[in-house]
Amino acid sequence: MKYSGWPDTGELVVGKIDEIEDFGVFVDLEEYKDKRGLIHISEVASGWIKNVRDHVREGQIVVCKVLDVDEGHEQIDLSLKDVNDHQRSEKIQQWKNEQKADNWMDLALEEDIDDEDYTAIANELINAQGSLYDGFKQAAIHGHEALESTNLTDEEIDSLVDTARENVSVPYVNVTGYVDLENPSPSGVDGIREALEAAEGNGEVPDEVDLEVSYVGAPEYRITVQAPNYKTAESQLEESAQRAVTAIEGHDGDGEYHRERRTDDE
Repeated sequence: MKYSGWPDTGELVVGKIDEIEDFGVFVDLEEYKDKRGLIHISEVASGWIKNVRDHVREGQIVVCKVLDVDEGHEQIDLSLKDVNDHQRSEKIQQWKNEQKADNWMDLALEEDIDDEDYTAIANELINAQGSLYDGFKQAAIHGHEALESTNLTDEEIDSLVDTARENVSVPYVNVTGYVDLENPSPSGVDGIREALEAAEGNGEVPDEVDLEVSYVGAPEYRITVQAPNYKTAESQLEESAQRAVTAIEGHDGDGEYHRERRTDDE
């Protein structure tokens, strides 16, 4: 996705060197539609430059700082020398992430969607989370909650969340739920203990998942799951709670799963 507007002064932009002249370098901006900038020879590198081609080449991807924008004359002045290695690396990674997110948009939306609708949906993600990539990342972690402030339809959110969970890799996510266990039957505490062991998985929880069951206050127990992605974490949480409920019901007790902790007056 390319932005239709103009970059701001001071912004870092990604561009591809299109043309090299003795006086400077012309750069096509990769993030802005139909926008081209100029790096004057004095902004290519520090010190005296004998030959611009000793420093850059046509087709090279570069990160530049925007020095000035003159919309009236459609002129964007850029600097290559004012960008340090850390800024360059960080901006390139951000740009690559946005390219990934652009591909995910194609997967999430209908192939025949027009540019106007595509842009509208993309802008909803950007406005909600700051960037297209962060919109998908937060959707993968938090599901509908990440996009509930948008004007997207439920169908659009479903599609975006499903695509995010299938494609976004996050280091790990944590989810928490609660299960109420009551056992008035003769098995009493033993029945509760069996239900808690069932919740913990009886050794059958996948290696990449860390699942912990802890006591909150009678009759409530907390289930905490850490997993590589939201989809796995949520699935393991629900399966853990269901194992506990099934086990306690086997003792003629009662079990109920809920996501939020109960307050004392509930």
